[in-house]
Amino acid sequence: MTHSKPGKLDVKWHTLIGGFFGYTFDAMDIFLLAMAMKYIITDLGITNADGGLLATATMIGVGLSSVVIGWCADNYGRRKTLFWSLFLFGILTAAIYFATTWWEILVLRFLAGLGLGGVWSIIVSYIAETWPAHQRGRAASFVLSSFPVGAGLASYLAVLIIPNFGWHALFLTGAGSILAAFYFLIFVPESEVWQKQKSTQKEGEKVSIGEIFSSSLRKKTIFGTLAASCGLIGYWGGSTWLPMFLIKERGLPDETAFLFFVILNVGMFVGYNVFGYIADKIGRHKALIISFFGTAITLPIYISMTGETSLLIMGPVYAFFTAFVGLMGSYFPDLFPTRVRTIGAGFCFNVGRGLSAFAPFFMGVIATQYSFATGLMICSAFFGIAAIVMFALPNIDADNKKA
Repeated sequence: MTHSKPGKLDVKWHTLIGGFFGYTFDAMDIFLLAMAMKYIITDLGITNADGGLLATATMIGVGLSSVVIGWCADNYGRRKTLFWSLFLFGILTAAIYFATTWWEILVLRFLAGLGLGGVWSIIVSYIAETWPAHQRGRAASFVLSSFPVGAGLASYLAVLIIPNFGWHALFLTGAGSILAAFYFLIFVPESEVWQKQKSTQKEGEKVSIGEIFSSSLRKKTIFGTLAASCGLIGYWGGSTWLPMFLIKERGLPDETAFLFFVILNVGMFVGYNVFGYIADKIGRHKALIISFFGTAITLPIYISMTGETSLLIMGPVYAFFTAFVGLMGSYFPDLFPTRVRTIGAGFCFNVGRGLSAFAPFFMGVIATQYSFATGLMICSAFFGIAAIVMFALPNIDADNKKA
């Protein structure tokens, strides 16, 4: 019995579905730690700074793996590399169920980060290579809008699991990424664009990481990484400790804070998809600048709120503007040619994630010395810096129209 080769339309939609499914678990993996943080700190008797280091270890793993996994994807294919990334971080997250010490969790978070590093960059490369340019903003933003879905799912699972089974059991849910890995293996073929580019290379020739620092790409790589770093320092510094801010400094009960976080992520999901539409209309570069500035303005307003009603309303408004992660998913891949697309986009975003690794740790220190609100105000400043850095990067949509 023979099977027909999937048509371009099938590949396009399977990539969208598989990417959404896979990236959901990328987000869920990270936010499982944020939801369990209070209980880990109490159970293990560690400080806020020690708790922040657990998140930091994850991001360091992501930063270190991004270049290696990008190199593998550009040299050996998107599909197999993505499969192993999803498979390994799922296994390593679930293994925390058996961890009994801070050191064991630290090591497992670092190793899971090594697997996480390739998911974003390979998925956005797939989108860039299967969707037409005029729909890429919406396609990438939709796929990456699975991030707030994963975060909201982690929050909801925390409410269901932690009170009944404890925080260890929460991490078992991370194994769901294995299902996403097999979806790609079964339904999504290797990128045709990558295969065509690969066929033009000489036998044994490998793509070099140094190519993204060539004279034509160096500026894009440096400023892209800087913009991603500033945006993600603000985002991870804030998101890791936002549940603790609501509980400790706004006095919300644990379950209420978790449910507020779910609602906040609904605002983020809407923002991702609205900004994807905006990006296809006015350009991805302009949409990114608006997103960064919007986040820088709304976060200070949000943390100044004290009543439950105002926090409930303003949280989704702030989250609406954090769509820059989805926008970077459609913007960064088109900064680089197919030959180094995954390495280039992955370097900018995931090295940015790696450099943002210390934000949760320093936020923990600031919270201990001052307050969580002070740390969140500092995070808002980084969003503003990211917006300013974007002016040093090209307006790729305008350049494409001129071409």
